[in-house]
Amino acid sequence: MICPQPRSGYTLPVFACAAAVAALRWLRQGASPLDAVPVDLIEPAETVLIPIEQVAGIGEGMALAIARSDPGDNLDLTRNTPVWALVEIKNQGLKINNEQKEFLDPPPSVTIKGGEGIGRLVSADDQPAIYRYAQRLIRENLERMLEPDEKIQVTIILPEGRKLAQRTSNEAFGVVEGLSLLGTSGISQPLSAPGQLEAFREELQQKANCFDCLVFCIGENGLDLAQRLGINPERMIKTANWLGPLLASSGVQKVKNILLFGYHGKLMKLAGGIFHTHHHLADGRQEILTAHCANLGLPTPVLQAVLKSATAEDALKYLRQLDAAGSTDWVGQVYGAIAQSIDKRAHDYIRTHSEQLVTVGSVLFDRDRQIIVKSKTGTSLLYQVC
Repeated sequence: MICPQPRSGYTLPVFACAAAVAALRWLRQGASPLDAVPVDLIEPAETVLIPIEQVAGIGEGMALAIARSDPGDNLDLTRNTPVWALVEIKNQGLKINNEQKEFLDPPPSVTIKGGEGIGRLVSADDQPAIYRYAQRLIRENLERMLEPDEKIQVTIILPEGRKLAQRTSNEAFGVVEGLSLLGTSGISQPLSAPGQLEAFREELQQKANCFDCLVFCIGENGLDLAQRLGINPERMIKTANWLGPLLASSGVQKVKNILLFGYHGKLMKLAGGIFHTHHHLADGRQEILTAHCANLGLPTPVLQAVLKSATAEDALKYLRQLDAAGSTDWVGQVYGAIAQSIDKRAHDYIRTHSEQLVTVGSVLFDRDRQIIVKSKTGTSLLYQVC
């Protein structure tokens, strides 16, 4: 029996963009039937047709459209969730300050706002969690539909976003009260579906033939930060939770160097010998942190507080508070030891499963996408790939 290949879908920003395109088209064309709209994904460079569930005008120069998320054969909690876009015509042009007689900067052609269900970024003055790719996708698709000097405001709404966010780790990344429009591509690969591991291995094989150092990114946050640091996307492999199998495959493919790039709450699991990082299978983050704290001689009350922390992010925050109060560097020492352990464990894992020696370095970042620590090897490899 031949198993069907998992079906890819589209990321949440694509449906937000499609709804916005549909709303603007309604303002252009009136109440003509509209079942689907084309969206230029930009990444990758292709145009796709996205179904539209409903669209209607709701006031002068205002229209609302609804698309419905379809991530393909991906275990994604946003499947079938409605995505609303409210588009308003805002023809303001240049404004003049009557007192100073100065021209003020005109507003952008497309202003994007986050409505109900779009999370807020605690670290960015409560700005909506609409990330770079989503911003670019919406702006570029809508700007080409505007008249010269025409201005519009787009408000993205996820009616179920606040409820769905309770089932995510968004708060660990500083996103509260809703979901984020995150992604570096319009295509939603079925990362947890059967057959996806084989697709990852094929990608690894292709890239191993081109580069002597590959960058393993654990999730979209790792991919986004790696790109912002200037790492060539062609070197990157999004691992999802398949770290163990892909590390072993890197040995089989005779990759020379691997840079592990990930959120500390995921990547530190490797320091405890956990190589499938999905939380349903194994966790142990607080225990791993506590063990490294104990090995460095931190006092018992500190160890108890770290172990009882609700999340790895809370434990990191607690250690940072200790450093600020006592002029110590427990974060640097503890996470430096964890990074060193990650490098060694990953190196040994590859050698055990492939009988190959692969140099491994690691970079760990926090929920604000700020780097906490780079191992010695990770620092060297990061310098090579940037």
